[in-house]
Amino acid sequence: MKGFGNAVRAAPRLQASLTKSRLNTSFAAIPAFKVYQQRVDVRYASDTANADLKKTPLYDLHIAQGGKMVPFAGHSMPVQYANASLAESHHFTRNHASLFDVSHMVQHIFKGPNAAAFLEKLTPSGWSNQGIMQSKLTTFLWPGTGGIVDDSVITRIGEDEYYVVTNGACFEKDCKYLDEELGKFGAGVEWTRLDGSGLVALQGPQAAEILKEALASEVNLDKLYFGNAVYADLKLADGSKTHPVLISRGGYTGEDGFEISFNGKLYPALESTTPAVESLLKIAGPERLQLAGLGARDSLRLEAGMCLYGNDLDDTTTPVEAGLAWVIPKDRRATGGFHGAEVIIPQLTPKSKGGAGVERRRVGFVVQGAPARDGAEVQKDGEPVGKITSGVPSPTLGKNIAMGYVKDGLQKAGTELDVVVRGRKRKGIVTKMPFVPSRYHKLE
Repeated sequence: MKGFGNAVRAAPRLQASLTKSRLNTSFAAIPAFKVYQQRVDVRYASDTANADLKKTPLYDLHIAQGGKMVPFAGHSMPVQYANASLAESHHFTRNHASLFDVSHMVQHIFKGPNAAAFLEKLTPSGWSNQGIMQSKLTTFLWPGTGGIVDDSVITRIGEDEYYVVTNGACFEKDCKYLDEELGKFGAGVEWTRLDGSGLVALQGPQAAEILKEALASEVNLDKLYFGNAVYADLKLADGSKTHPVLISRGGYTGEDGFEISFNGKLYPALESTTPAVESLLKIAGPERLQLAGLGARDSLRLEAGMCLYGNDLDDTTTPVEAGLAWVIPKDRRATGGFHGAEVIIPQLTPKSKGGAGVERRRVGFVVQGAPARDGAEVQKDGEPVGKITSGVPSPTLGKNIAMGYVKDGLQKAGTELDVVVRGRKRKGIVTKMPFVPSRYHKLE
């Protein structure tokens, strides 16, 4: 595409029938969550119910493998599979490896001599000095307020080229935001959205050994560390290989793993994603690798202390409030120049040291008794002091864990507060995150 405006103005819109509450709900909060955990006869969503939903390249495979399909982010997505409960799938990921379809996420390419400057305007991260084939988490920000438009992982894949992944649930808002910001920024940036592409996450302690066996290219995975990326081919069952796919080491579970992107703009992703996934499953065997759905992904990410946009992050939350100040490097704190810098930079210095500080902070909780869900009030001495934004029973710990926001000053680990669950006060103990130690493959 020659013009960045056309890349968005020709974009299809999500169906109006999808509501915000549906898109932004953690699966732990769905009323039927307990039913999903049981190994019972699975009823699939009908074609009529899914008529307005997009299908990922792996949709037919999900159905064939007993996927329980639900609407999520404008797509029909598997919440779990018939052969395993949510807890079983969760434990399998922690002990072996699971493959998640994350093709509902939106993949973009920003390219051109001013691409880094554009991204440095919208995010508080530095991109002109980012290493090539290196990734990092960042946040897109609103001008004036510093509120988080969306969180994103961005990889520099060329001298003037950046691969960006944003949340599917924010599709319309993000596209409008990016289109308007590009219109204000000027020339020198080309934006391409990779609609129809495949994206899968291979996660778990056996992920690396499985991927090594599946590679059709020479790649030293031992030296591909967390936050690094590489282009490579994968083996297919018929003896052929895929087109070059982008493999990024990282993920959403706290385990070692990889996200594999099948670029639908350059290659037939709808035709290549499923054979590649089937090949991975065959190479690994069911004792090492299984498909997993959104339900297990949600409990894994909360144990890892990671945010879900729409629950734990939103347009009114700044990176400092969200405990994400670490995405802002030292030089950008000094120079500013990004949206909301006039709000965010003063927040970096606590009130006790003469700065603006923040009024609330994101924290973790262990909640006694019944699990706390999104929206549960947090109290101290009968007065409201915060709110739960995500909560699940932790399969790994056997405890009820949650994430939320409390008034500044109450964020110290060990602080005891009350969490109101179904009208009854439950003890909530502020806890450091991640709840379960991460096992990323990092350079020591």
